[in-house]
Amino acid sequence: MTKDEELARYLSLIEQYKEQINTLEMQSSYIQSAVLDYNKAKITLENLKKTEKDKDILLPIGGSTFINANLKNSSNVLFDIGAGIITEKKTEDAIKKIDKKIEELQSTQEKISAVIQNLQNNSTEVSAKAQKLLSESERE
Repeated sequence: MTKDEELARYLSLIEQYKEQINTLEMQSSYIQSAVLDYNKAKITLENLKKTEKDKDILLPIGGSTFINANLKNSSNVLFDIGAGIITEKKTEDAIKKIDKKIEELQSTQEKISAVIQNLQNNSTEVSAKAQKLLSESERE
């Protein structure tokens, strides 16, 4: 393999690493957003548990938007269990499910961060090799 071919291969690898890192960073951003969303839901449920029955409340619905509501029963909530299936759960059970989902997302986030770090390390190594090859070519 000639030096030009090797340099082209290194540059191609660096570009592939950049694309993979960008994709993973977008996924990481989505996960962070989901964790925030679950945390908001958890806080809302915890506050609703403390609220008296038949109490008028402002209920957050997302996007810094609230609706006026009357709390009839805070012991049960409707909970999406996946695939668009919604079931009624005890508030405590829903909070536990939310906690579990947050843990799963954070675990996935950590794995993505590790892969990003690995890709960045690989990119740095390949970049150093490409730089060395360029330096050698300039001396010739």
